[in-house]
Amino acid sequence: MSSPAEFYKSLPPITKAYGTICLMTTVASHLGLYRLENIALIHELVFSEFQVWRLLTNFFFLGNFSMNFGIRLLMIARYGVQLEQGPFQRRTADFLWMMIFGAISLLALSIVPILRGAFLGISLVFMLLYICSREFPNAQVNIYGLVALKAFYLPWAMLALDVIFGSPLVPDLMGIIAGHLYYFLTVLHPLAGGRNIISTPRLVHKLVARARLEYPTNARVPQEGTTGVAFTGRSYRLNSSTGRGFSLRRFWSS
Repeated sequence: MSSPAEFYKSLPPITKAYGTICLMTTVASHLGLYRLENIALIHELVFSEFQVWRLLTNFFFLGNFSMNFGIRLLMIARYGVQLEQGPFQRRTADFLWMMIFGAISLLALSIVPILRGAFLGISLVFMLLYICSREFPNAQVNIYGLVALKAFYLPWAMLALDVIFGSPLVPDLMGIIAGHLYYFLTVLHPLAGGRNIISTPRLVHKLVARARLEYPTNARVPQEGTTGVAFTGRSYRLNSSTGRGFSLRRFWSS
């Protein structure tokens, strides 16, 4: 069993960077090093006073220290790694672009009054969960040690859990919308004969290359069972329907 330091070192670069920044943002807030209103997404201040940093900083706050914060952090570590070491293996620039596109989509959605929120980090994490559920639709998921289901249904199961625990549904729904938009434009539409209209910009490739962020992993994604489903993931990318079983028991058993 690897130590925490070894586990952290083994994380792929984008997932590691985002998770670390989210953790440090909450730590700094807990220590009173800044005020949350200084990083929140307040549209009036963005447009009237040109406080453009808010368009970025709002994605780094997942809440104060709590069980929900721990769950979101574990979701980054689980689903971010699952994607970055699976469908996006050796494609760090594409994974970074997916995150950027998701953030832009969420910012656009937040203009709608009923979807407006001060922090969109939870929605971005839920987008990772949704895309992972589409990339590994047949992977077996165990929720709370009680319910077993295919990963394809995981976003809706998590949505139901939020209803039970009284958490807001809007952030999760925004993540699903952003995730489905990305998946439709990059996978479903091209598979239907269309063109990928949001391919990764050359600038992002240059940024990743300059920062030497490519993740040279040889991690193998085990083959998934071949039970029939309507859509079994990004077959042209993965050779076949692939996935790995994963459990949410750790999220709810502390």
